[in-house]
Amino acid sequence: MLAVLVYLPVALAAAAVAPAPFELAMVAAAVGVPGVALLGAGLTPSTLGSTRWAVISGVAFAIGAPVAAVTSLVIGGYVMDSFIGDSARFGGPFLRAAVNAAVGVVPLVAAGSALWVVVVRRLGSRPPDSRAAPPTSP
Repeated sequence: MLAVLVYLPVALAAAAVAPAPFELAMVAAAVGVPGVALLGAGLTPSTLGSTRWAVISGVAFAIGAPVAAVTSLVIGGYVMDSFIGDSARFGGPFLRAAVNAAVGVVPLVAAGSALWVVVVRRLGSRPPDSRAAPPTSP
């Protein structure tokens, strides 16, 4: 859920620079939410680990969030193509518009990823250290 909260302002900025009507770009941004949510859920455990893993997770989130959002959008375009038929080709134009919009907000993606790592580490509970000695029984 936190990944989506970080993604939405970035998606709003991407929708503003997208070469499409703003309303259509916002619908496209909403279609990207499931991919970003799954990415955040998958990266959270490594973010809560060591500082090195948190940095790696932040880089993975910065690279993966636009990819996950665009992938969700392309899948949505493919599904729309299959319902409408051969008269419409949504996948290609969606992909071009989404990639262009994502490239236009790269600094916001980086800042959002750093914010995501900081908030996850502050709010999350760290897993127990597996290297710690097991408790001894009396």
